[in-house]
Amino acid sequence: MTPSGELPETFNVSTAFLDHNLEHGRADRVAIHAGEREITYAALAMQVNRAGNALRGLGMRREERVFLLLLDSPEFAYLFWGAIRIGAVPVPTNTALKPHDYAYMLRDSRASVLAVSEELLPVVEDLLPSVPTLRHVIVTGGGEPGRGRHALGDLLSAADPELSPAPTHRDEPAFWLWSSGSTGAPKATVHLHHDMVFTADAYAQGILGIEERDVCFSVAKLYFAYGLGNALYFPLRVGAATVLYPGRFEPRIYFDLIRRYRPTLFFSAPTAYAAMLAGEGPRDLGAVRLCVSAGEPLPSALVTRWKERFGVEILDGIGSTEVLHIYISNRPGRVRAGSSGEVVPGYSVRIVDEAGRDLPPGEIGDLLVNGDSLAAGYWNKHERTKQAFLGDWFRTGDKYYRDADGYCWYCGRSDDMLKAGGQWVSPTEVEATIIQHPAVLECGVVGRADKDELVKPYAFVVLKPGHAASDALAREIQAFVRDKIAAYKYPRWIEFTPELPKTATGKIQRFRLRERV
Repeated sequence: MTPSGELPETFNVSTAFLDHNLEHGRADRVAIHAGEREITYAALAMQVNRAGNALRGLGMRREERVFLLLLDSPEFAYLFWGAIRIGAVPVPTNTALKPHDYAYMLRDSRASVLAVSEELLPVVEDLLPSVPTLRHVIVTGGGEPGRGRHALGDLLSAADPELSPAPTHRDEPAFWLWSSGSTGAPKATVHLHHDMVFTADAYAQGILGIEERDVCFSVAKLYFAYGLGNALYFPLRVGAATVLYPGRFEPRIYFDLIRRYRPTLFFSAPTAYAAMLAGEGPRDLGAVRLCVSAGEPLPSALVTRWKERFGVEILDGIGSTEVLHIYISNRPGRVRAGSSGEVVPGYSVRIVDEAGRDLPPGEIGDLLVNGDSLAAGYWNKHERTKQAFLGDWFRTGDKYYRDADGYCWYCGRSDDMLKAGGQWVSPTEVEATIIQHPAVLECGVVGRADKDELVKPYAFVVLKPGHAASDALAREIQAFVRDKIAAYKYPRWIEFTPELPKTATGKIQRFRLRERV
C-alpha cells in the first residue's frame, strides 16, 4: 500500500487513476462497460477534463461541493473525477431516498451545483428553490436550458478536453460520502486525496490481487463507499475494466450481465447472494475468479452453498464509510466461513472493553481500527466526530472477538448486543443459526423484555416459498436453534413476516424491528 507520507504534498488523486493509465500505454483499453457503450481510458480522461472545465465554467471554485444524485453510469465517473480534478468536492448520494432527505443533505453540504440523472429529477425538483447555495443544476440526458438548468451532454461537448489538475494537497478534502447510520440524520464523511490510493493498494491489490486483465462488477452502487471502490477506483488503479449498470438488483438480470460481460471479480452483499441462490438458476459464473461480500455478516451456510453451486469462493469482510473500504477480510484459499477474516495489511485493529483496555482472544469487545484511509471526520458534526474518531483510531460501533488464529468474528452492533442470563448474546449468531433451517430464507433478531423485564431474543423470520407459518414451525425452529447453540441464546419468540426492513445497502434495520416489538 502507499502511505500518505510517501505521496508528494502537492497531489491531486485524479492523476493516480487517470493520467497514470495513459502514461502506462492503456489509452485504448476499455475502462467502462455500460450497456452498449465502451469507454476507453483515453475517452474517460477526455470526458473527465471536459466535465472539470464545464464545472469551472459554471463558476465552481476549489473546495465547493457538487452534489451527485446519479445512477451508475459513465457520467458519474466524468463528474466525480472532473470535480476532483479542479479541486472541488463531489458528494455522491443515495439515489433511493425521499425528498426530505435530499433537502437536508443539499443544505448540509451547501452544494453550489447539483448533477442529477434525468430519471431522478422529479424527486428533487420541487425542493430545489429552497436550497440557498444552489446555483446550477446539471441534468444527464436532458434538461431545459436557462433557469440554471444545463444538459450535461451540451456542457461536455462545448468544454475544452484539456485540463491540468489543480495543485491540491494530499491531505485536502477530495470527496464526501454519506454514512449509512441506522438512526439520526446522515453524516457527511470527509475523505482526503490520499485515501483512495491507500485503500486500492492495501485491499484491492493486497487481498484481491486485482490486475489489468480483471473486469469488476458490483451489485453495490457507486454512491456507497463499498461500491465506489469496487466499480470505480479499484479497477482504475491498475488499468482494469468495470461494468456499470444503473438498474435495481434482480438475480435474473445480474446473471445475464455476468454472462454478457464476463467479469472476473464480483462484489455483492449477503442479501443478494441469498437471492441468487434461491430457486433454479444458473450454476456457472463464467470467468468470475473471486466473489466479495460486505455490508453485513455473511452466514457460513451461504458461503458453503455458494461454493458448492458455483465453485467460487466468497471473501467476506468488514469495512465502513469512515474507513472507506474493507479493512478485515478473508483471503483466497484461507476462508473461514462465518468470520470476517484477518486484518488487511496496512490496518490495525483493537478489541477493547468499556474502559478501553485491550481484550484477549475469545472475549467480545468494541472494535477500533487504524489506517491511512480513515476519514478526517464528519462535516458539521463536531460531537459525533469526537465520539467516533479517537486520535489515530476510529470506533466502529461493532462488537467483535478475535480467535487464537487471528480471525475476527462479528457479534453485532454495540447497541444490538443482548444480555440473556447475564451473558452476551450476538443477534448475528442467532440469525446465522436460524437461517440454517431449511424453511428459513432470512431473519432478524432483536431483544424483547419478558414479563420479568429480562431481555431475551425475539426473531422475525421470512420463510422460503412453499413453507407456511405455523406455531408448530415456530417451535421446530426454536428447537433447531437450541440444538445448535447455547440454550440461553434461542429466540423466545418467533414472528413470521413477509419481509425485513433494510437500508439501501441491504443491511437489516434492527431499530425498525425493535420498534415493532
